[in-house]
Amino acid sequence: MPDPIPLEQAIALVLGEVRPLAAETLAVADALGRVLAVPARSATDLPPFRSSSMDGFALRAADAPGRLEIAGESAAGVPWTGTVAAGHAVAIATGAVVPDGADAVIPIERVVKIDNTIEIGPVDAGANIRMPGGDVARGAVVLETGAVLGAAQLGALAAAGVRDVEVARRPRIRAVVTGTELRAAGDALEPGQIYESNGTLIRASLTPLAEVELLAPVRDDPRAHRDALARALEADVALTSGGVSVGPHDLVRAVAAELGVTERFWRVAVKPGKPILFGSRDGGLLFGLPGNPVSVLAGLELFVRPALRALQGAKDPGPRFEPARLTGCARRDPARDAFLRGIVREGDVELLTGQESHMIVRAAAANALVHVPRGDGELATGDTVRVIRLD
Repeated sequence: MPDPIPLEQAIALVLGEVRPLAAETLAVADALGRVLAVPARSATDLPPFRSSSMDGFALRAADAPGRLEIAGESAAGVPWTGTVAAGHAVAIATGAVVPDGADAVIPIERVVKIDNTIEIGPVDAGANIRMPGGDVARGAVVLETGAVLGAAQLGALAAAGVRDVEVARRPRIRAVVTGTELRAAGDALEPGQIYESNGTLIRASLTPLAEVELLAPVRDDPRAHRDALARALEADVALTSGGVSVGPHDLVRAVAAELGVTERFWRVAVKPGKPILFGSRDGGLLFGLPGNPVSVLAGLELFVRPALRALQGAKDPGPRFEPARLTGCARRDPARDAFLRGIVREGDVELLTGQESHMIVRAAAANALVHVPRGDGELATGDTVRVIRLD
């Protein structure tokens, strides 16, 4: 039996096996969560014209301080078309075009309005004017290849006049849960049976990143495993839960080998989730996760979700860690990295009670996986740890 490999090596092997998927064209409005396959360039200068950053009056700085006559108004979308002459000012709204002749905008709070005139103090040339292309120039890159398109990124593309983007195709996943003991929620449980939950967990976790098809659960039978796994391997990513340990009914590893999967590793020095299988066939990936639901949760975050991001060309596929301070102690395992369930609040992380890998109800209260690195001794209150957010 091979020794478990270190976490860092397992992650590197997964990401090293990934080959980015082909690109497709999508409207910006439909591209939430997708990853750019080519740089997106601005269709315009942004701002496209000299505009005001304040509600106030556009004027010539050389005329300040003094009393100026109001010559008109420049509203957003309705520019004033004249030229500001000496001794004159134009009322202006935030975002409106600064008219020709004006080289400054004075905020309305600094103005005393008397009939059709204003009295103003000194103002610097260029004050409160946004210059064309100050945010991005026409033809310049708005977002680079590998950028993940969240709300802010889509807003930036829309503001820059980008209509369509080239993004990586979403990966296709087929997932199979295994186990003769599994029953659907609502069914009566016979002795030795449990309700199936991993399929729900897998689909909920991965749907934001991929097209997920959940196949019917399979019994611990070689033929049923072979049929289901053969179907799953037709997708970009095949995913199983259960059946990857060393018992007589753990069939996934042997069946995968029969179907031509090249095993890249089996067993990782992590807790929970040590008996994890990873392999590939003809460019497709296979993840065999353990059956305990918290092990599935950890395996999805540590290996599967980073692989899905990498398939779409993300620059930083993860796992995505952030620092937090422990509010209690955590004993380290000399041989395995542990990922404990915890709650992060304002930079602190509290470990939950009930850390066994079958305790999915306890884990449901967590919003983070807390990395306790392998080693001797323990981590103390106040120590900084790395966490993976679950929310």
